[in-house]
Amino acid sequence: MNTKTAISIPPDVFRLSEKLAKRLKISRSAVFALGVKRLSEEHDEEELIARINAACAEIDTSVDPTLRAYQARRLKGKNS
Repeated sequence: MNTKTAISIPPDVFRLSEKLAKRLKISRSAVFALGVKRLSEEHDEEELIARINAACAEIDTSVDPTLRAYQARRLKGKNS
């Protein structure tokens, strides 16, 4: 079920929403809903960092010693 609301936006933002709605073949309401959702996702950085840190605490994120040695040899060869 959707909730109806009325918002005031500048004319240029309205024109952009019309253009985007036509390009994506969705309603203006869907354009604004997508915009709010994406903005929320972008600004949810703290939660993302916490989730990454929690995952890193559960798994070994160190570089495998064999891979580390291989990388060192490759880098040394490029600097010669």
